[in-house]
Amino acid sequence: MNVLTDNFSTYGEGFLGTVELTVYASLLALALGFLMASFRVAPVGSFRAIGTAWVTVLRNTPLTLLFFAVLLGLPRFGLVLPFKVFAVLALGCYTSAFICEALRSGINTVPKGQGEAARSLGMNFGQTLSNVVLPQAFRSVIPPVGSNLIALAKNSAIAGAFSVTELLGTYKTLNELGYSIIWTFVWIALGYLIITLAISAIFNILEKRWGVAR
Repeated sequence: MNVLTDNFSTYGEGFLGTVELTVYASLLALALGFLMASFRVAPVGSFRAIGTAWVTVLRNTPLTLLFFAVLLGLPRFGLVLPFKVFAVLALGCYTSAFICEALRSGINTVPKGQGEAARSLGMNFGQTLSNVVLPQAFRSVIPPVGSNLIALAKNSAIAGAFSVTELLGTYKTLNELGYSIIWTFVWIALGYLIITLAISAIFNILEKRWGVAR
């Protein structure tokens, strides 16, 4: 217990760092995931190719390698930003590929007749997708999207290896101070549990309100 009470500010800083990474990367992942899912089902072949390439590359690239590519590669091209921003980019882009596939699977559950009816009323692709298809698909994709964001929160631990302040990285400081490594990790695990349970609770509420009835 002393490791927590004696170093509450250190844990707090790491916890808030992980929360920030999770929130910002989640927003980026949802935005990019929605965009790429739209590309994946678009009637334009070039858009479908872009969406397919995005998902194929990112889903088959180890996240650690992506961190190296973003945090160490982009500065070589003159793009110099705080490491936390680079970490958000890496996490958000990586998770967006999984969000995209979750959204696409939901879109595929909507009967084709819905889209055909919308087009017969004069709606274009964008209007059909946003006003007819996605509102129906949203109900079925709440659980998988929530699972992907929980995975994102846990994946944020990789950022600590790149000088980004986050929860797992606090063990280095506390280990150097001579605290028990077991209790150090117990409180770190509790911090991640709080974050993931909060995400789970939010998506449980969304599912109860808008999810598919069982």
